[in-house]
Amino acid sequence: MINPKTATLDQYDDKAFEQMFKAHYKELHSYASVMLRDEDTAEEIVQSMFLKFWEKRELLNVQTSIKAYLYKCVYNDSLNYLKHQKVKTKYQDFAAYTMNDHHEAASSKVELTELEFKIQEALNELPEHCRTIFQMSRFEELKYREIAEQLDLSIKTVENQMGKALKILRLKLADFITLILPGIIIFYKDFFN
Repeated sequence: MINPKTATLDQYDDKAFEQMFKAHYKELHSYASVMLRDEDTAEEIVQSMFLKFWEKRELLNVQTSIKAYLYKCVYNDSLNYLKHQKVKTKYQDFAAYTMNDHHEAASSKVELTELEFKIQEALNELPEHCRTIFQMSRFEELKYREIAEQLDLSIKTVENQMGKALKILRLKLADFITLILPGIIIFYKDFFN
């Protein structure tokens, strides 16, 4: 019988995965619930993490224990969710501040919603390491040195990953950004620089 707390990824079959799920689900759900302060969202995050784990199990190279890996995945997924909520709130605040709901054109609302979708889509397409560094810089407002320390990387690596992220985002959003309102471009200027 495979011990779900110490098994390696290549040992996982359906039964072993089920054992791992049962062994860790409650703890991971509690952990995510504390971070997110929302039981339902925590449940979605943990279930989604297990699904991704199962789908990519043959490609994963876990250097720590499975338990530590699962906690790190839930932590990162929870942070990404919170960051997305923060970005969403910023968009909503911006829209409320700059646009009068009674006189606002329907196209402006559509453009703002589409911009939010396009930015999130572009972020999701970044390589994971690149996306993590970008989000730490732009959403957590950490300096490159702080990111390098937290991720145990060189500052040069962080700079290179940020350059890569900005280049990819500019390319993916170039056509869209030229079509949207000038006020929105000003609002997002710092986001892409």
